[in-house]
Amino acid sequence: MLRELSVFAGGWDLAAAEAVCSGPAADLVGALVDKSLVVADLGREGADMRYRMLETIHEYAGERAAEVPGLRADAERAHRAWARALAEEADPRLRSAGQLPYIARLETEHDNLRAALDRSLTAGDEPEAAALALAMGWFWWLRNYRHEGVGWLDRVLRLGAALDADGPSAPATDVLDRAADPVDALLAERDGDPPHPLHALRMRVRMMHILLTFETAPREGLRDERMRRYVRRVRDHFAAGGPEAARVPGLIWPLTEFFVSDSDDVRGSMDASVANCRAYGGEWEIAASLMFRAHAVVDLSGTPVGIDDDLAELRVLSRRVGDRLVEAQVCSAFGEAAMVRGRYEEARAEYEEALRLAEEVGAFAEAPFLIARLAEIAYREGDYGTALGVLDEAGAAADRYGVVDSKAFVLMLRAGLAVVEEDFARARVLWEAAHEECLRGTPPPQFLAMLGLVEALVTAGESGPRAALSLLAGTVRTAVEERCADLILATLVDSSAGLLSDLGDHARAVRLLGAAGHWRGDRPRPVPDRAHAERAAAAARRALGGERYDVELAEGAVLTPRDVAAELESAVGQPVPQAPTRR
Repeated sequence: MLRELSVFAGGWDLAAAEAVCSGPAADLVGALVDKSLVVADLGREGADMRYRMLETIHEYAGERAAEVPGLRADAERAHRAWARALAEEADPRLRSAGQLPYIARLETEHDNLRAALDRSLTAGDEPEAAALALAMGWFWWLRNYRHEGVGWLDRVLRLGAALDADGPSAPATDVLDRAADPVDALLAERDGDPPHPLHALRMRVRMMHILLTFETAPREGLRDERMRRYVRRVRDHFAAGGPEAARVPGLIWPLTEFFVSDSDDVRGSMDASVANCRAYGGEWEIAASLMFRAHAVVDLSGTPVGIDDDLAELRVLSRRVGDRLVEAQVCSAFGEAAMVRGRYEEARAEYEEALRLAEEVGAFAEAPFLIARLAEIAYREGDYGTALGVLDEAGAAADRYGVVDSKAFVLMLRAGLAVVEEDFARARVLWEAAHEECLRGTPPPQFLAMLGLVEALVTAGESGPRAALSLLAGTVRTAVEERCADLILATLVDSSAGLLSDLGDHARAVRLLGAAGHWRGDRPRPVPDRAHAERAAAAARRALGGERYDVELAEGAVLTPRDVAAELESAVGQPVPQAPTRR
């Protein structure tokens, strides 16, 4: 029994011992405890007793097991089977109301699961290793073991490449290290070739690998033509639809469009995914596909217009499914919609609930963005002290959990606050740091537009309104070409009006205020935008008089975004070079 128990890593409970060992586990484990060869630990309240060996005893037991290779091999096979069964039982429940005990179980047994996966790879059992890695994939994503997950999935893919290259007897560790790159292996497959018996399984592993890689790798490496072709091949497999494209990881295929498509129009892919999940998936899968579509609309347009029906259905589905992560993301989407509409208290409540749910489920990678959103609400309300304090918390969370994508957002808001405080040297440093973070990601157009706005405001403080206006005119032109939402354009144009006012171009400033006000409709200006608009309006009334002011304001209300971009180019005095896009 001691030899057999040596296959465990990090301890075990009695049920695990019964599944792995050949003898009467309850009696023999108890006897080993009595002999002080095994330590019994009282588990958490309501949990089973757990057992472990001290390190020196574990080494001794392993040495004794090596004396009986057949027994050791049988115990390792039983341990691998037990670990796979545990992971496959837990995986779907991680996306249910009953997820918390399964998350805790996988955390407790994580060392055992790692050991089983390593042994499956060393044994060259690709189907077993792939199945275990796929069953663990969502856990790795949820609990922010994403870098580790990428490493395991890469090893599974390299095992497949080694087996294809050298045959079933190949997969010793040195052969795995020399294996053909799995990206090249897929790209070498030709249309019309008979599919490999494990083709469907390997494509699922590749999609899970892509999901975790998107979250961890520098984005420049994902954009080279070789990787684009690879991701496109994987995407096309799942884009054909069917049951595999309506469950994890296949259902994430529409998200790959942001890396392989030359167009920002991903709505067709999102619509197709929603329809496929309705046909072949359950309520969680339908909710996930609706969430992808809702976030795509917001990320590309900067506004929740057109997603209210999806949000209403998501609210119902998320509560019925009970997955706290999905519920958190639904709250976040509702918070976004409320914030755009100027309902800040409602937005704050939604984001706070989203943060609570994310922390309850241990989705700590979600926390920095949600905290930063709370800071943004304070910023929009003009409560700059609170905003700065909350940004400190968001930045610390981003660093603690290694969440790169949230850092640029936090740094941009910090730069905006430094502009408000007229600390332009610090604002420049923060802006440059935010810009550097953006180069490592794929920020949506409206984020780049806001980053351009902050740069212009910093430049205004450093070098005056003329230099800033030239920058901001380029940002507006790019935002128009990228079809940013009216509210994003309105924010840019309000600040442009402030710069024009500083330059004494009051009539043009009022026309821009009229355009921005028309695009906002009944949605109020946030405090920072309001300050720019009110200052420009007051100066224009003094310079033009009330009657001329009203005429210019009315003329501005009928301007299109392209008209406004042309006004700004005219104000600068020459065509303005377009700011860089996210592609």
